[in-house]
Amino acid sequence: MPVYCVTGTNRGIGLEIVRQLSQSSDNTIIATTRSLSSDLTDLKAVASSSTHILECDTGDVASIRSFVKEAAQTLGGDKKIDFLLNSAGVNLASWQSSLTLGPDELHTQISINVIGPAKMVELLLDAGLLSRDVRILNMTSGLGSMQSSLGIKPRKCAGYSISKAGLNMLTVHQSEDLKQHLPGAVVICMDPGWVKTRMGGEGAVLEPHESVGGILRVLHALKPEDTGSFYLYNGEKCPW
Repeated sequence: MPVYCVTGTNRGIGLEIVRQLSQSSDNTIIATTRSLSSDLTDLKAVASSSTHILECDTGDVASIRSFVKEAAQTLGGDKKIDFLLNSAGVNLASWQSSLTLGPDELHTQISINVIGPAKMVELLLDAGLLSRDVRILNMTSGLGSMQSSLGIKPRKCAGYSISKAGLNMLTVHQSEDLKQHLPGAVVICMDPGWVKTRMGGEGAVLEPHESVGGILRVLHALKPEDTGSFYLYNGEKCPW
């Protein structure tokens, strides 16, 4: 039975990932949410009997540490995480440009979008909870592509773009650094496309089920030589 760990599952893409994974009773799912006191009605509605909902604020390193301890207790024995999907993320103050960046908003986005996935991998590794051939997916954005961003007009989401470009570079480093600990590990970043979620906002073109269906197909087909790659949800390679 494969073990999946998915962050940011109370809504949007994370919620849809849990919904699709829950369709197989063979899957053990650890679904995290920033706070257990949040409205988890939708998450509980799609969760399977083998889904464990745990609290983890990915913008708070202390919360990640607490989550890792609870995840170890939840899995017990020799079970390890086979698939880690870092899907939690925020897009704040999308109207800010590089000339009007708010330090507080930028710091929050970097904390959640970059430091969160970094510490999640680090602390799960330290706890011995990642399988030898773990597949790690960092959910990024096309706005994190420097090449693609050159052509975006009107300009938008400067802070979010900067944080996602940082996540892309984190992915490259993780893909190499993990090799000395877990030789079979594969780490990629994934652009889910412009999805009809609260974060996606007006103009989004993809239904969540379409995006996530593609994401999971790519994830399950990954080979060792794919590590360090930047994919679109449909399997196409994205430009850095």
